[in-house]
Amino acid sequence: MNQPDIAVEEESNDLPPPTAVGEAQESTRAAGQDGQNEHAQIEGKKRTSKFVLANFPTSLILAYQSFGVVYGDLSTSPLYVYRSIFIGKLQNHQNPEAIFGAFSLIFWTLTLIPLLKYVIVLLSADDNGEGGTFALYSLLCRHGKFSLLPNQQAADEELSAYKYGPRGQSSSSVSLKRFLEKHKKLRTALLLVVLLGAGMVIGDGVVTPAMSVLSSVSGLEAAHKGLPQGGVRSLSCIILVGLFALQHCGTHKVGFLFAPVVILWLLSIFSIGLYNTIRWNPKILLALSPHYIIKFFGETGRDGWISLGGVLLAITGTEAMFADLGHFSACSIRIAFLFLVYPCLVVQYMGQAAFLSKNIQEIPNSFYGSIPDSVFWPVFVIATLASIVGSQAIISATFSIIKQCHALGCFPRVKVVHTSKQIHGQIYIPEINWILMILTLAVALGFKDTTAIGNAYGLAVMSVMFITTFLMALVMVIVWQRRNTTFDLHNKVPLKWILGLGPSLGIVRVPGIGLIYSELATGVPAIFSHFVTNLPAFHKVLVFVCVKSVPVPYVSPEERFLIGRICPRPYRMYRCIVRYGYKDLQGDDGNFENQLIQSIAEFIQMEAVEPQFLSPDSVSYDGRMAVISSRSFQSGSSLVVSETEEFGLSNSIQSSKSLTLQSLRSAYDDENPQMRRRHVRFQIPQSPGMDPSVRDELLELIEAKEAGVAYIMGHSYIKARRSSSFLKKLVIDFGYSFLRKNCRGPAVALHIPHISLIEVGMIYHV
Repeated sequence: MNQPDIAVEEESNDLPPPTAVGEAQESTRAAGQDGQNEHAQIEGKKRTSKFVLANFPTSLILAYQSFGVVYGDLSTSPLYVYRSIFIGKLQNHQNPEAIFGAFSLIFWTLTLIPLLKYVIVLLSADDNGEGGTFALYSLLCRHGKFSLLPNQQAADEELSAYKYGPRGQSSSSVSLKRFLEKHKKLRTALLLVVLLGAGMVIGDGVVTPAMSVLSSVSGLEAAHKGLPQGGVRSLSCIILVGLFALQHCGTHKVGFLFAPVVILWLLSIFSIGLYNTIRWNPKILLALSPHYIIKFFGETGRDGWISLGGVLLAITGTEAMFADLGHFSACSIRIAFLFLVYPCLVVQYMGQAAFLSKNIQEIPNSFYGSIPDSVFWPVFVIATLASIVGSQAIISATFSIIKQCHALGCFPRVKVVHTSKQIHGQIYIPEINWILMILTLAVALGFKDTTAIGNAYGLAVMSVMFITTFLMALVMVIVWQRRNTTFDLHNKVPLKWILGLGPSLGIVRVPGIGLIYSELATGVPAIFSHFVTNLPAFHKVLVFVCVKSVPVPYVSPEERFLIGRICPRPYRMYRCIVRYGYKDLQGDDGNFENQLIQSIAEFIQMEAVEPQFLSPDSVSYDGRMAVISSRSFQSGSSLVVSETEEFGLSNSIQSSKSLTLQSLRSAYDDENPQMRRRHVRFQIPQSPGMDPSVRDELLELIEAKEAGVAYIMGHSYIKARRSSSFLKKLVIDFGYSFLRKNCRGPAVALHIPHISLIEVGMIYHV
């Protein structure tokens, strides 16, 4: 039977039990270690305080940049909150007492959720500096066996990023962890909660841009009563189209330009709020007491509870503080919120309430009605720009959440563009961008004004959340439990069958390297037997490649490759597992083949000298793997590397001995005349102490690389069995087929060169 992939490190536990003296020595040593640990903790705190002081200027710069990305949505809420609360069920309760109660509700909502929950508590629950729903989920999965992701291995726990967070656990937490680990339904429910949160963020990304832009442009109606009925919506749609058209520039450029706009906006609403408080009704300060909340519900009754949807609009965009944590730092986000965002919002809501308490008739135009005439137009321009910033914040968060969903296998493959070389997490997804634009325009045109959008906010979010969650659940069920993955897991090719074929595999082994892509991290996929029985020849060197995601935000390049062997040495069959975090981007750097060859060469040499690979347990020929660091390539590789730059065809095609591939060279060169590539050649160093068998294997590896590299993938077709239910046939034969045909294929997502790709079709009946 195949053994699971484990780390190579082993320890001997065959030690005699300690004597009484030994126990005393152990307790003394433990006491000494506790003292050392306490001293180390004190010194660590001193170093941490010095580090914080030294990096305080950096935190200030990051706090400045966070205004253009994080706080745009939250800071533009005063445009529409009071109007959404009082237009509707509370039309019969438009009086000063209700306005005081509404302000008290807004104040305590801002205090309890953004300030207490997010700034004080949640920003400390990061995952290696990353925030968001999936960061919390991955953190939970690493501290307990909650993950439902396939291909999880014990070797993944050796990643440096895996050990983030406190290791100690209380008895109650251990009991809860074991309870969740025993019940798969609870772990499934936990994943569904994560997906529900992702769906809410996506739904917010549809409604918020329309809400913010329409609210800001609605000031034209207050200034020009004779404006055509559709004028505001037409102008809003033009602004929205321009906003989504700019997304390909990246959040770095857009956010850097937007930060001054948000700061100017916050200072403007703070000044206006302070002016209105002093001029109209300073007694509004009394509404800071929660006593006015009780009076509010006592007067409004059931209608007051329904109006809470409008109150919640005051905290839209709060999730961006945690979701965008990886772009900044917890300290910078706290500084920006505590010293500018929170006081400005509180004073603005207070000033609006003071104005409305003396001008009840201005509730339909609460924000623009409270602006003094002398500064109306400057504030209108700033409000329009700030609403665009607010939309930008939630659009960026939507891109990030969909990227993380895709890393978990819960979303179809889409094109992800990395828009910044300096900031790793800033991405752009074209398909999602245009879908969001269409849905946002539909919301802006489908509702008459912001009041209708505000009343439908909960329904819209719930609807989009349901649809998104349904699609995610569909893909999760199909991809994780009904795609070829489960089939391969239960139908692995027996190793005895491969050993019975001999080193030639019963076919002709031709020069070259065949990279067989599979979703399995252990064993040989069932499609391999399909290759062997249907192809007349196969490559002399075969590498089973598995690209998988692990529950950490990033995997360092030094820990990305796991290399192992399948079957004895004469078979020349290897396994390579490429690991990515849920926020890593699988870039096309054109160096994968060379890194793979160097990693295999390092493994071959390591295998010859490391005793653990020569132990009797290694007779299984599958399961033992080693982490091959890219640093070893620079420090001293078992191969000598020479590089030259040239224009034209890729290395694998240039060196190929296939006449068919060489015939395509001229046409490919004509289409890509200025494509510059590195041509890397490998040589075996002159080392008299090298084992002859190792030298022969390295020589065959180099010759195979020079002969050419082919990428082999299975093109899977999933069909429901004839005996399946109607619902199952509908989901698989129509739903899954639609997603497969209209989403990016695995070859495109993995940046596999099309000219070197070989696809073999297989039909799976489930």
